[in-house]
Amino acid sequence: MKTCCTVMASLLLAAVFTLVSCSSATMKRVTNVQLSSFDWKNCGKPDAPAVLSSLTISPDPISIPGDLTASASGSTTVALTAPLAVNVTLEKEVAGFWVKIPCVEELGSCNYENVCDLLDQVIPPGQDCPEPLHSYGLPCHCPFKSGTYSLPQSDFYLPYMDLPYWLTNGNYRVQGVLGEGGQELGCLKVALSIHSD
Repeated sequence: MKTCCTVMASLLLAAVFTLVSCSSATMKRVTNVQLSSFDWKNCGKPDAPAVLSSLTISPDPISIPGDLTASASGSTTVALTAPLAVNVTLEKEVAGFWVKIPCVEELGSCNYENVCDLLDQVIPPGQDCPEPLHSYGLPCHCPFKSGTYSLPQSDFYLPYMDLPYWLTNGNYRVQGVLGEGGQELGCLKVALSIHSD
């Protein structure tokens, strides 16, 4: 039991570590962040090879810093190998309209040509995958074999972090399209609200 949710969990970990490692010139320390109204859905074709079947996150709102409980499952009918591209579209609601946030310092609406390389930067090859992936035998590096992946209900601690100055207070939606060799393998949409002090 191990696939699409491992890819998603690995990509989320990569995104968090990438956020933390960005230049401080465009980042600000936030002392209290609340994420609420989290929602997700698949946005790929009905026969998409990579599909997230379930994703549960609690509590609502999620506090950063604070504890988070999550579980996920998904599957892929094809092996996910390098180069594995992810095209991200990030939008913020402004005065009732959705505005696309451009790619700035590798954050925002960006095209990541090979997330396998990003995963290797965050978690060097040969190093154990972070918990709870390691405990459940879930991989965190490409290639990801075809099959079903499952992350049972697991607890995480979300530490203080620096966020881009533009990523505060508002409603956001994110779409990630996973692809390889020009072929779309899967698509996921996430919506959430952010409030910070």
